[in-house]
Amino acid sequence: MPASTPMPMSTPAPAIDSPTLKLPEAIQNTRIRWAIAAAFLGLHGLALAALVPWLFTWSGLLLACAGCYLFGTLGINMCYHRLLTHRSFTCPRWLERALTILGACNLQGSSIRWVCGHRMHHQHSDDRPDPHSPLVNFLWSHVGWLLVSNPSIEKTPGLSRYAADLCRDPFHMALERHQRWIWIWLGHVVVIFAAGMALGWILDGPSFTGGVRLGLSWVVWAVGIRLVVVWHITWAINSVTHLWGYRNYRTRDNSRNNWLLGYIGMGEGWHNNHHANQRSAIHGHKWWELDITYTTIWLLQKIGLASNIIHPHRPSMPPGTPRSSDTMTG
Repeated sequence: MPASTPMPMSTPAPAIDSPTLKLPEAIQNTRIRWAIAAAFLGLHGLALAALVPWLFTWSGLLLACAGCYLFGTLGINMCYHRLLTHRSFTCPRWLERALTILGACNLQGSSIRWVCGHRMHHQHSDDRPDPHSPLVNFLWSHVGWLLVSNPSIEKTPGLSRYAADLCRDPFHMALERHQRWIWIWLGHVVVIFAAGMALGWILDGPSFTGGVRLGLSWVVWAVGIRLVVVWHITWAINSVTHLWGYRNYRTRDNSRNNWLLGYIGMGEGWHNNHHANQRSAIHGHKWWELDITYTTIWLLQKIGLASNIIHPHRPSMPPGTPRSSDTMTG
């Protein structure tokens, strides 16, 4: 169980043992992940194309908003995070696989690598082995850690230790091998463009120009804008919610509940609650801490598609309890 005790909201956060950290020992600064850097720059450039008036459509904007929920909330928050990483609930295998495919469409890596990195973060939160602590610096925790090689969360020993359950699953291993999950992402881009082009062709006439315009608009908004928004929300959970916000619990790290990210992150921003109750499917513990991700899990339970939902506990650890984690590491 995580070492944590309830604390009044007005109580100042405990001092951090070290205000700054060195980079994790496993980091290889000279090994830049150029493919990832190029993808980040390219997709941010694609999102900027939304400023071109010819590429704006109301349907594209609507799809971007819907995509943030479909791919971000269901794929990352509910599947990669609460289902696969923490096993906060169970669901039919077909649903787990469908949600994993949605998660892969966010270009945040395979399910195995995402889970490995996040479980390692919980075990060493705001200590030097943490893959993305903002106690190194803000930019590092937000995006820098993704741009350099870190064998501890990329190579077989780390994957086998922190994501052993997924490594035993043929489906998840099939996505990991040879980066097959990237083909899922590319496939969903093609489907979005083709659907937009077909609809635009029909609505405008038929018109090739109308089809291309709507297809490109959907790619810019439903892929570019949506992807960048989901990226920065996910990254802000690593950076912002370990620096700014309030604390309901005394945890052994600097996790915070952040109002803005609590709402736009569909419940993920109640990060101090999560670190105090890591396996809980419920991140919002106060009445104002809205948690749309958990609401979705609750609705799935009502129709028989989710069960064994883990609820928050209220741990009471004596002072000096060693750091520990209730995440699954093998």
